[in-house]
Amino acid sequence: MIARVAVDAAYGRIRGRVRRTPVMEFSTPEGAPITLKLELFQHSGSFKVRGGFNSVLAQGVPEAGLIAASGGNHGAAVAYIARELGVRAEIHVPTTAAPVKIGRIRALGADVRVAGALYADAQAACDERIVESGALAIHPFDAPLTVAGQGTLGIEIEQQLEAVDTVVVATGGGGLAGGIAAALPHVRLVCVEPAQSCCLHAALAAGEPVPVEIDSIAADSLGARQIGAVPWSVLETRAESVLVSDEAIIAARQSLWDEAQLVAEMGGATAYAALHSGAWRPQHDERVVVVVCGANTDPADLVTG
Repeated sequence: MIARVAVDAAYGRIRGRVRRTPVMEFSTPEGAPITLKLELFQHSGSFKVRGGFNSVLAQGVPEAGLIAASGGNHGAAVAYIARELGVRAEIHVPTTAAPVKIGRIRALGADVRVAGALYADAQAACDERIVESGALAIHPFDAPLTVAGQGTLGIEIEQQLEAVDTVVVATGGGGLAGGIAAALPHVRLVCVEPAQSCCLHAALAAGEPVPVEIDSIAADSLGARQIGAVPWSVLETRAESVLVSDEAIIAARQSLWDEAQLVAEMGGATAYAALHSGAWRPQHDERVVVVVCGANTDPADLVTG
């Protein structure tokens, strides 16, 4: 299980390498005040550089460089880290990865390899190459150093706000949610997933991680087939599960643009979708932080008039 001490160590390790992203006052359609944690402004467009930098800096980089499988955001983060450190990166992505994300990974200088339809397929191809190449593998969510690094977002929330009752966060493989749970052990944690990509929800129902089918508009960032064992060790007793439809995610993404001029990707808007759609409502005077976790998207489909 990841503890706060591991997150504190990660915070010290990556400080100066990642952005301290801002918070912003906002409100739900019913007028309830909330705070947005704007992690979409992070290097490479998502929170993933936190766990990636922690993993790399804690272990060191072999001559063969870095290697990872990703639906897009983790790959961009690893590519960014490799560029910053002057080393090679090889990223395996599925065919469902958004073109804008693949383009960003390539623009950051990584070698991109497309394999299979889902993240699990890309991970299988990556696993074969890890043995062949000798590169350092950086897992997107199921590794202690990754989860601890993602938890540094929770430390920032704690420093930026006087008091927090609840953090609402989109959940795929569980790395970010697990890290926040470890960083903020006394805070309520609401984990939001697409109804058609909900491995945490399924694990909570079964009492253990189980595979699920993936068919969601947010699958490129929230498309893990099974919750990671490392985040599960924290989340199984901490997480509250909320499901939202793809239509709710699309509407929430549009609302973030309309009301705050934030260009979030589908996965980045998923946490807010729970409040925007009414799938989850805060209690009176509950101090809520909603994480907007990613911006790697094509904004052309946002309605502007």
